[in-house]
Amino acid sequence: MGSFRLQGVRHTLDTATEVGEMIAHGEHNMQAFQRMGVIGAGAWGTALAVTAARAGRDVRLWAFEPEVAEAMSTGRGNPLFLAGVDLPAVPTSTDMAALSDCEAILAVAPAQHMRTTLRRWGREGRADLPVALCAKGVESGTLRLMGEVLREELPRAPLAVLSGPSFAADVARGLPTAVTLAAETQALGQAWISALGRPYFRPYFSDDVVGAEVGGAVKNVLAIACGVVEGLALGRSAHAALIARGFAEMTRLGTALGGRAETLAGLCGLGDLVLTCSSPQSRNMSFGMALGQGDQVADILGRRTAVTEGVASAPGVVALAARAGVEMPICAAVAGLVSGELSVQAALEALLARPFRAER
Repeated sequence: MGSFRLQGVRHTLDTATEVGEMIAHGEHNMQAFQRMGVIGAGAWGTALAVTAARAGRDVRLWAFEPEVAEAMSTGRGNPLFLAGVDLPAVPTSTDMAALSDCEAILAVAPAQHMRTTLRRWGREGRADLPVALCAKGVESGTLRLMGEVLREELPRAPLAVLSGPSFAADVARGLPTAVTLAAETQALGQAWISALGRPYFRPYFSDDVVGAEVGGAVKNVLAIACGVVEGLALGRSAHAALIARGFAEMTRLGTALGGRAETLAGLCGLGDLVLTCSSPQSRNMSFGMALGQGDQVADILGRRTAVTEGVASAPGVVALAARAGVEMPICAAVAGLVSGELSVQAALEALLARPFRAER
């Protein structure tokens, strides 16, 4: 069951069905969004646009690539980012202003491009619309989470975060998926859930925006580490140990930054970590596997169309942890790998040489 806090009492909601009933009976003022814009037509943005359309919403999708806009608008799917997946036609434009008549925006730009994307939306669209952030990462240089970036660029936009264990191809195909929808107010969260929730796409509400963001950012870094373990053929025991100790790192950082441990034990933390660390379908895990097998960072990234978020976020996660006084040795090892400061063997030896300590 999803959970939220109201007047000091913990209540529970089971996704869109109960939320929709509450709104229909007039218990809350904010209605579900009907006209929805999606900024970013990569795999995840496309999957979310299709999900909203299947939920009966009037959807507008913005694409950077003209060929993607044409293909999506004419019902030919998204061969660049979701090849082989049958998709309905979704009106798609390379003109961001085409989304200006929407009631809410899903921002699905990569984390390192989120600031410039939101800034452009503020110029060409409407800076006051509710925005759900769907990217996971820490901004290089500033060490900002995506919610902080939104507040700086669009301070009037009501903030939500969508995060959880979800491969874009699964969601686009309509396979069962559950995610966290974090928002600072109950009414805003319910409006998003009512707009997106379906029997096969189940958002669970949380009011812990920071916890949801930290879980999404850190799991990408840890998935690289799990991929390295897989690439080195170190066995399932090592893989399980890394997930467990990585989850401890995630929880330490999340709570130090003001998030809640129970949020990180849910879909947007542990759930997303297990998925991303357990399948080569994850771009971050497959990147780590290639590293473990001896490939170089530049070569791996050069072969890819889609962004591998954990590569850019790893140094930021480690720097953020240092600023918060939190120890994250696994993430630090990944940051050393992607920067070229550590070899795979040196990173492994450093982790295995750490002193024995109590589990906490």
